[in-house]
Amino acid sequence: MSRGVLYALALLLCTVIVAKVRSRRVRQAVLLLASYALYVSWGVRFAAVLLTSTVMNYLLGEWLRSKRSGLILSIGVLLNLALLTIFKYLPEAAIHTPLSSLQTFSHFALPLGISFWTFQAMSYLFDTYQGEDIDPSLLEFALYMAFFPVTISGPVCRMPEMLPQFRSESALRWDDIGRGFQRIAIGALMMQLARLLGRGILGGDGIVSGFDHAARWSGADVWCLAFGYGLQLFFDFAGYSHIAIGAAQVLGFTLPENFARPFHSTSASMFWTRWHMSLSFWIRDYVFFPLMQMRRELWWRNLALVVSMILFGLWHKATLLFLLWGCYHGVLLVLHRQIEGLERKYDWTPPQAWNAISWITTISFVSLGWIFFRANSWPEARQMLAAVLSPASYVSHFLSGSLYVLVLVLAVGYEVVLLVINTLNRHTVAVATTGEVSHPGFIAFIARRRWYWIPPLYVLAMLFLSLLTLNQGSSTSQFMYSNF
Repeated sequence: MSRGVLYALALLLCTVIVAKVRSRRVRQAVLLLASYALYVSWGVRFAAVLLTSTVMNYLLGEWLRSKRSGLILSIGVLLNLALLTIFKYLPEAAIHTPLSSLQTFSHFALPLGISFWTFQAMSYLFDTYQGEDIDPSLLEFALYMAFFPVTISGPVCRMPEMLPQFRSESALRWDDIGRGFQRIAIGALMMQLARLLGRGILGGDGIVSGFDHAARWSGADVWCLAFGYGLQLFFDFAGYSHIAIGAAQVLGFTLPENFARPFHSTSASMFWTRWHMSLSFWIRDYVFFPLMQMRRELWWRNLALVVSMILFGLWHKATLLFLLWGCYHGVLLVLHRQIEGLERKYDWTPPQAWNAISWITTISFVSLGWIFFRANSWPEARQMLAAVLSPASYVSHFLSGSLYVLVLVLAVGYEVVLLVINTLNRHTVAVATTGEVSHPGFIAFIARRRWYWIPPLYVLAMLFLSLLTLNQGSSTSQFMYSNF
């Protein structure tokens, strides 16, 4: 039985039990049992690491609550980082470093989701130290660490938001269940689109092949791969986030959002308030703000921003490319702050066209940054960036033309879908609040009957994508962020 089926069965079983039982203790016990049963399916040793981290951080939290001390907090942070280092960073270092003392770690497998639930544990310690009124029992804290919708790849949750929900005895609402399954369906479709981008239309002519098998690239090829990979990563991770948030909503829980239309961003700062929001806000609250408050000088604030983004990059993987990716985005954020400072200094109001220029510039620089994120080595990244800066390279291309078409069609198609959704939602809201039809005619007709034509269209889309991605093998990762 596939893990997808196991997760679906666990969700349905837990939904039935939570709907029938009002006791919070029983609900917590059922959810925790289901969470650990699913996590054990990935490996008993992984579950042992998760349990160790859970007990360790619960005891640290109790210690902090009895005596709020910076020393205790430091011990907790160091222990969590040590656990993360042992399983995430030392195995990689052992592979690339000939030190015999590290070879023991080369066989350590990465426990699924360790980066995410370790950050959740650390946020609990930070919040406890800062005086948040949170007093979870061991059962509640174990559920917070292992809650199965978010264990694999987030969103990164925080105890002050989750604890009241764990203690709720409210009945499940049919509206929440319906919207939750709707989000799961949307997420599944988005992840299929990510698989298609990775594989390509013809098979072997997608983003994966463009990075892993191409020997050379033109400037146009690099831009296609850069934007296409950003789109693939978005569809994959935003799709997964929809599934996780939807599954939690079915069970009566509200999780933090992870994406808010990041491709509409008109600045680097806006992008990082819309992309992987639960983690970027974690870095902001627990890394950038504490660093920034150490000194008041402007240069220090800028340095703190760059350091925070470098740590953001290294969180993904401790390699030169991820360090460069984090530094690159830190510099982009600092440059945006400088531009904002000049606008305030000279009281300059940008013209309307400035938004379009800012959007094109932002998406271009963000897309270019994905080269650091995805390239297999520094020489490969350097070769690709050199192609971008070489005007002569734009006269030809080496990638399949079908990849260009696929990236363009999916980007435009995504924007068209958003436009349709916005139009239908505005019509529905207008009718609900005023009783008047704001868009008479065809729009009103399809808005009233959306649940007649959307499900069949969705089924057709899933069948079509399933046929296109059939027999794709292991060349395309479905859960791209599970690698981090």
